[in-house]
Amino acid sequence: MFRNYTREMNVFIWASMINSTGGALMWPLTTLFVHTQLNRSLADAGFVIFMQMLGGVIGQLLGGGLYYRIGVRRLLIGALAASSVLQCTLVITAHADWWLYVTTMTVLGLTNSMSMPAIQSFIGFRWADRREELFNVIYVANNIGVALGTAMSGVLADISFNLTFVLNGVTSAGFAIFFHRFLRGMQEEGRAGTHPSAQEQAGTEQARKQAAAPDLQLPDSGVLPERSIWQKLAAYRLYLFMSIGAMFVWLANSLWGTGVAPHIADHNMSFSMYSLLWTLNGVLIFMAQPIISWLKRTIAKPLTAQLTWSAVFYGLAYLVIWFVPVYGGFVLGMVLATLGEMLVSPAVPAFLAARAGREAPFYMGVAGGITSVGRMIGPYVLGIMYDRSGLNGVAVISTWIAAIAVMFFVLHAWVQTKEQKQRNTKNHSFDTYS
Repeated sequence: MFRNYTREMNVFIWASMINSTGGALMWPLTTLFVHTQLNRSLADAGFVIFMQMLGGVIGQLLGGGLYYRIGVRRLLIGALAASSVLQCTLVITAHADWWLYVTTMTVLGLTNSMSMPAIQSFIGFRWADRREELFNVIYVANNIGVALGTAMSGVLADISFNLTFVLNGVTSAGFAIFFHRFLRGMQEEGRAGTHPSAQEQAGTEQARKQAAAPDLQLPDSGVLPERSIWQKLAAYRLYLFMSIGAMFVWLANSLWGTGVAPHIADHNMSFSMYSLLWTLNGVLIFMAQPIISWLKRTIAKPLTAQLTWSAVFYGLAYLVIWFVPVYGGFVLGMVLATLGEMLVSPAVPAFLAARAGREAPFYMGVAGGITSVGRMIGPYVLGIMYDRSGLNGVAVISTWIAAIAVMFFVLHAWVQTKEQKQRNTKNHSFDTYS
């Protein structure tokens, strides 16, 4: 997999995978830690997760808005360093006071999410000609990291929960150091490229492009957006319909935790059967890449089509669970849902990186914030439905929510096609006039 990429790309992919491994050491254990170590109720555990995700929504919006105001280097390194410190302080704060623990987890959700739009935008700027491909391979690498981290988390928790906090903090610190060295090298490269050469003094076009390249790949701090925040938000056709569609996708996907998981427990099935579904998810993300490549070559060529088909696969997954509410149905549903996940997760940042240009960080933050709302309210909404009508009710509402996501993605695709035709018409008219 790594042969097709440059050394710089491979270093970035490996660093991202190691960071996701560290992150996965802690988050799967939050409910278990709150319930068994802090002796709090499951409702309290759900509240902690809700507050952490709320911090994540704010962090996505804040990270996108600060990209140009403080610069990608300060934003990335600062957010990762803050996350590292907060993760390590959980050794003390988690046991000292309940509200101090909740506050720490909320701020941790914010700092973790602040770096996401910056990393996605960095990939889009640095490797613009291969960004869609790289978004996909980094998504795969991150999921390998998550699989490794979740597998290790239980073993480490048996030794000490504090050990998971510290190791998570160490990986975040390592990622911050990586970006410090990586971006410093790019800045030095950029400064070296700006010295006037003999060719540049002669005014050759190639030399001017080479001198400008570092800025195009990585806009520096202090470069302010040309438009105000309200003007950018007014360009809703670019991000809104797609973001709402993704929000509904992740809202419905809460079915697994608040529908399938309690159903397995209520029917006296081993809980390992539920964890095996997520093992299947991780294996498919790596092994089913040829299927995704085929889909992208045939029925889902443009990014807008990938978004629509992702919601279709999710809807089919929930439909299967609705009509076949047994373990075999859960396995087939997970296969279909994973195909949907593999289409939607890389497509959203790839679309914004391609269409939003230098303002991609802002729009990635807005899209990430809207999308995270689905993850935040999904467990609560579907949890109420499960209490009222069991898995059948959750599967029904998830299917309908997926159908709504399809409609928003179709609307997004129609708007983009319409705007592309208008741009082509204007360009044709200009060429004719010229």
